[in-house]
Amino acid sequence: MADNTVTVSTTEPSVSQDTPQQVDMDFGVAIERIDSWIDGSVRLLPNLIVGIILLIIFYVVGVLVRRLILRQTIQHGRDNLGEVLGGFVKWTIILFGFLLAATIVIPSLKPGDLIAGLGVSSVAIGFAFKDILQNWLAGLLILLRQPFNINDQIEVNGHEGTVQRIETRATIIKTYDGQRIVIPNSDIYTNAVRVLTAHDYRRSQYDVGIGYDDDIDQACQLLTAAVAKVAQVEQAPEAEALPWDLAASWVTIRVRWWTHSHRADVTRVHAEVIRTIKLTLDEAGIEMPSENLVCLVESQNDAEGEAESEDKDTSASRH
Repeated sequence: MADNTVTVSTTEPSVSQDTPQQVDMDFGVAIERIDSWIDGSVRLLPNLIVGIILLIIFYVVGVLVRRLILRQTIQHGRDNLGEVLGGFVKWTIILFGFLLAATIVIPSLKPGDLIAGLGVSSVAIGFAFKDILQNWLAGLLILLRQPFNINDQIEVNGHEGTVQRIETRATIIKTYDGQRIVIPNSDIYTNAVRVLTAHDYRRSQYDVGIGYDDDIDQACQLLTAAVAKVAQVEQAPEAEALPWDLAASWVTIRVRWWTHSHRADVTRVHAEVIRTIKLTLDEAGIEMPSENLVCLVESQNDAEGEAESEDKDTSASRH
């Protein structure tokens, strides 16, 4: 009996396995990706050239518009307004040209998406640069409304001086002693500003004390006539001297006069008026009394005697 033995040979397919920590050196994917980038750049090259040319055109237009605005404002004596407003218009035109060029270079980019993205980004930029934008807007409003002009003398937040420039962020003033102060435009726009040279003339005053025994009417007449003769004191309105207060040791007379509003004129005339007042009263024999202080000094013996008398009175009242 023959053996019907069937031998089945099973051949297992060989499975290729990656060897751990082995890098496949296949540059085909990288070369294909670079080739696709080059093809895309070649296809976008005409749009890119058109976009760059369009952006250059808008830049030139923005520069020309800025120069036109600056020329017109200089003719009206408002060059600071021309610089701020011209710069704003220039960059607005350039931004519009950039958005238009972006839609040309990337056709899939829609203007609506750009505007929406610009709106979101403007909110973020507004929060990040709040103080800068606030000062810029305040500077633009100051230049438009003109509460004061260049070379005006103003006082704001305790600082006083002559306005030199109104910039996009701050106003530059020069103090009377030659210092430079930079004040943010938002502080000027939101606080009270005293414009000292808003009018051609400005009134000054000085208080003088005379004795109670002196003639008030005579003193007022002498002071009025003397101050009116001081150089650079305006004749209209006239200088005046008014009885103003009855103090403890003297009668106060307030002398008032008008000069040009610039600080140099005010200071120079003020010093000359004080000198004239002193000489006039001395010539007329009118006394300018000083403040009298009465000091009561109590000796120690008197104090002890008073204390003993009080003790005796207290003991007598008890009995």
